[in-house]
Amino acid sequence: QVQLVESGGGLVQAGGSLRLSCAASGRTRSAYAMGWFRQAPGKDREFVAALTLSGGSTYYVDSVKGRFTISRDNANNTVYLQMNSLKPEDTAVYYCNPNLWVYNSRWYGAPDYWGQGTQVTVSS
Repeated sequence: QVQLVESGGGLVQAGGSLRLSCAASGRTRSAYAMGWFRQAPGKDREFVAALTLSGGSTYYVDSVKGRFTISRDNANNTVYLQMNSLKPEDTAVYYCNPNLWVYNSRWYGAPDYWGQGTQVTVSS
């Protein structure tokens, strides 16, 4: 069983910053990457950022490149998403997943590893 605790969401004005955290505990399967997805109202869940566990390579959806940074604290098994220059279109529930993989350039998350989500709302 894996337990995920997400935090850091909130309401912020456009141009502001937030830092999301996701602490994982319990037994996890060997994973390729960990990272974040988001889901806006009426839209499908979309990939945001990933960090590979071997090598630490990072990947981002084009819309957040240059504004978001994913990082990891190995000692605490926590993944972070630093979000700067936030825009109203970043408004969504953000979900972390410590077990991601990529196939045909599309990212997927293990279905039993999703966190509860944290709401990010950016006002204009």
